[in-house]
Amino acid sequence: GVVLILFGIAVFALGIWGFAFTREHIEREQIVFGPIEDPAVAEHAEQWAGEPVDTGRKALAQAEIMREHTLAGTGGLTYAEMGRYQSAEDPTDPAGTNDEAAAAKDENGEPISNSARNIWVTETALATALDMGFMSEMLSIFSMVVGIALLLTGVGLVILAKAVFGRRTLETQTTM
Repeated sequence: GVVLILFGIAVFALGIWGFAFTREHIEREQIVFGPIEDPAVAEHAEQWAGEPVDTGRKALAQAEIMREHTLAGTGGLTYAEMGRYQSAEDPTDPAGTNDEAAAAKDENGEPISNSARNIWVTETALATALDMGFMSEMLSIFSMVVGIALLLTGVGLVILAKAVFGRRTLETQTTM
């Protein structure tokens, strides 16, 4: 029981540390939600418009806003729906092409990469970091809950041990 109590305290303390660490690292990026007039902000973070992103939940909302902005910037196409290269036929088409022969070429004759598709690489990296902030905060909360459960289990075992072994001692003393 004592071991569980000590382990529970340690797990709970690590959960508190993880929670504070996550929030500190989210805050230091100095991300701020856009104005309420932005449709993506209105949909995903209406209550936080213009405020700093400083919690895991807010980081998750910011990742959704970024996804909306990226979809708007790529004509509603995701990374997988676009070709690797800019199309020679229509260089403004974000769908591009995977055919090197049909790709627009630079001055060296090399195919030009699809810049609309490249936006997704950046968005995915940034959104994943924000999603990890949310996940880290939730894991910290889970750690605190597990720590409390271990602590209570340990206390329960100590009480049970005293009740069982305390009774035996009392019974032994009364029979003598």
